[in-house]
Amino acid sequence: MALLGLVAQVCAAENTPKVALDNSEALFTVLTAINACGYDSDLSVSDPLRAQIRAEVGKTIEASAEAKESTQGMCQFYAEHQQDNPGRTLAQYVSLALFLNAPPELTLKVKEAELPPDASFVSGLVPLIQKFYGVAGLRAIWVRHEAAYSELTARYHEPLAKVLFDTEVYLKLPSAGFLGRGFTVYLDPMGSPGQANARNYGSDYYVVISPGTGSGLKMDQIRHTYLHYLLDPLALKYPASMAHLKPLLENVKGAPLDESFKTDVSLLATECLIRAIEARTIGSSKTPETQRQQLVEQSAEQGFILTPYFYEALLKFEKSPAGLRIAYGDLISSIDVRKEQKNAAQIKFASKADPELLHLSRPAEAKLLITAEQRLSSGDPEGAKKLAQQALDEKKEDPGRALFILAQVATMNRDIQGARSYFEQALGVAHEPKVLAWSHIYLGRIFDLQEDREAALGQYRAALSAGGSLPEAKAAAEHGIAQPYEPPSHPQQ
Repeated sequence: MALLGLVAQVCAAENTPKVALDNSEALFTVLTAINACGYDSDLSVSDPLRAQIRAEVGKTIEASAEAKESTQGMCQFYAEHQQDNPGRTLAQYVSLALFLNAPPELTLKVKEAELPPDASFVSGLVPLIQKFYGVAGLRAIWVRHEAAYSELTARYHEPLAKVLFDTEVYLKLPSAGFLGRGFTVYLDPMGSPGQANARNYGSDYYVVISPGTGSGLKMDQIRHTYLHYLLDPLALKYPASMAHLKPLLENVKGAPLDESFKTDVSLLATECLIRAIEARTIGSSKTPETQRQQLVEQSAEQGFILTPYFYEALLKFEKSPAGLRIAYGDLISSIDVRKEQKNAAQIKFASKADPELLHLSRPAEAKLLITAEQRLSSGDPEGAKKLAQQALDEKKEDPGRALFILAQVATMNRDIQGARSYFEQALGVAHEPKVLAWSHIYLGRIFDLQEDREAALGQYRAALSAGGSLPEAKAAAEHGIAQPYEPPSHPQQ
């Protein structure tokens, strides 16, 4: 990934890990593409560079028939993958951009199956954006505004460095001890100034922020992610102590926090500690204690039940010369689980929790679709249909696989027109070779049954191209090319 910008080294040590304020041409490309497709969130309060780039891209598109055609296909994909709010729409494309190699390749850095769920959902944009990058002249536009991007990073370098340095000073925990890991803040004006997107992918942490016309960046969100960067590794060093806290998960089952915190006690404990640190360090020395206590109470009411414990424990930590790396073990092992369970039982949980800023990199598990496929193979097409439709409606799993299952259900129900429609829709959004190949094969068989041999042959040939490496699909496609499909004399599932 090409990084342009000013690197903010927080510590002067020779082996300090990469703590950087940068920008990325891949991120610029993805965000510019969705802007061309109507992503307008907070446009009026964005940095003026956003409107300028949008105008230049629009002019290029209008002047080229090829660019218009490419943009139309890309924007159709964008329209079909919009979420229920602009923030979620932006988030999924930020995730995708972080997994792309630098232009002009714009290829995935990992296998598609290894993408986190939101990036996987929009991974079909990749071939569309590869073409758009060329025909819309994005390379020339990027080069033209390279200096302006560098000015943005220079503008925010000092305040960012101060926030990170102050955080390390409070914890007495220099980031120089975290070799082989990285923390990067990307600035790109093509997003919404009202949104901050933080990601943890392996050993690397990212925050993506768009400057606006206001004064400054969302430093609280940056610091929150930086605290994760510093504290997440410490939790992994004390597995026995963390296991001792597992009974506390029973106390948060009814809390409104994210499911990940309800199933992983180390995530819950780390988030509680981070929120306690934020409460201890908010504002200045003149900030009223009542304001700090209010933050602690709100955190506990959202399900982060160890926040009060850590808040009190930090008072002792602040007076000690030991850094958090040394003090961490005692902080965790000193938790009285029974006492904290009794305290948690007295908490009246809120109706909802603040959304967690940091998204972890976890490949899509496709639980609904896996269950749907199991239902289909066990002879329960209606159960499979319900689950596949749910996955499609929630937009959290592979839409191609969901449509393929719905098509199979329609086939089992002898709804030929419905099956044809679903298979054709699956081909429009699917990326998995198996789904693509078998959708073409089933469509070929439908056309054979409708005595449209020419259309059938086209589908079988397309199946060979899509699934040539799949032996069963290849054999079925070759058989379809050799002779028209005839249904078996006995029912098939």
